[in-house]
Amino acid sequence: MAQRAGSADLPLHNGRVPKWLGDRMTRLGAVICEAIIHHYGRDELLRRLSHPYWFQSFGAIMGMDWHSSGITTSVIGALKRGLTPLSRELGVHVCGGRGTHSRKTPDELAAIGERVGIDGLALARVSRLVAKVDSAAVQDGFDLYLHGFIVTDDGKWVVVQQGMNGDSRQARRYHWLSEGLTSFVNSPHSAIEGREQGRIINLADERAVASRRGQLDLLRDLGPDGIVREVAAFEPEHQSRPVEELAQPMLPHLIMPAHHDVRESDVIMRRLHGNLAAATERGPADFEDLLLVPGVGARTVKALALVAEVLHGAPCRFSDPARFSLAHGGKDRHPFPVPLKVYDETINVLKSAVQKGKLGREEQLQALQRLDNQSRQLERYATGPDLKEIIAGEFDRSASLGGRSVFGWEPAPAEYHAKTDKKIG
Repeated sequence: MAQRAGSADLPLHNGRVPKWLGDRMTRLGAVICEAIIHHYGRDELLRRLSHPYWFQSFGAIMGMDWHSSGITTSVIGALKRGLTPLSRELGVHVCGGRGTHSRKTPDELAAIGERVGIDGLALARVSRLVAKVDSAAVQDGFDLYLHGFIVTDDGKWVVVQQGMNGDSRQARRYHWLSEGLTSFVNSPHSAIEGREQGRIINLADERAVASRRGQLDLLRDLGPDGIVREVAAFEPEHQSRPVEELAQPMLPHLIMPAHHDVRESDVIMRRLHGNLAAATERGPADFEDLLLVPGVGARTVKALALVAEVLHGAPCRFSDPARFSLAHGGKDRHPFPVPLKVYDETINVLKSAVQKGKLGREEQLQALQRLDNQSRQLERYATGPDLKEIIAGEFDRSASLGGRSVFGWEPAPAEYHAKTDKKIG
């Protein structure tokens, strides 16, 4: 049976993803998913999407605000745009979305079922039931506004949905995974993310079986008026054991801070230094296999080292999503403006690697895997500059790397005026 895998606090952010970034997120998200399916299969892609730490890191590497609730909306949207044209080839279908799009999910699932030969009506029922559990059975103060349903040709699925609490300016993301799921009302979540809001009513917990049964019995025997009278007659000494005595076991809890800037406390520096060292040491060794795309240089390899970890890293590697924002920056200039030249070259290298992999030429995909392996080996002893120095260096070079944010293009410092054609790296 699927169990909760962890939780996280997500500051509630408004705003839209600009088209120049949204288009790139679509391409990068799709090619990363293609690579994962190529290496590990569709089931593994669903497992990763159901993991809250990986999901947040996935969004951060796309250039979104690394800590905010907006990652959920933008990642689901990017995957829907990017994977829909590939759905027949990959056997993966993305439905739903935010607001009105979420309400179209059952119809989308029914259409997919008819097209690929799975029970779309049953999946539509799953979609409604999952939404109902997280909005009614789990009463935690968050109103659902996003529902994403990803299903494969063999009927396996993952659901990512999100609710908001306007008063606390917090969002909570809920992850569901069909693998191992035997009940929708006995602890079915793969993960729930969100700030502790005190006591909550969770009738979807497996320990609430007696409560659910008792409520049905009360409704049948007493009726609504009788239930009101019984509640009014309750005395403190007659109440059940405190909720604290029934607390969930300790689970990983990812705290997404309110501050926009990426601080050293947000990053596991030994891992970052391992990524950077691998890009320096592994990159030149793999130039022949990995870097035959014109214009690719050392800065792109640094981004690829983090992308390679998203492709191949174990779940424990994603406890610091902020680190992955160091690949392509963020749309709000945190930790630095999005370096579009690097971003585009990352996409080109990945697309080249995946296309060649489909033809049986695995050299570039294997080079990315070696880059990830090298990162883990080097992080045990690699050292390097502190985070402020790394970020300052990115700002210094931002204009030459095509730095852009929602505030516009980065102005070129004087020393870059004569270097507009300089090769990246």
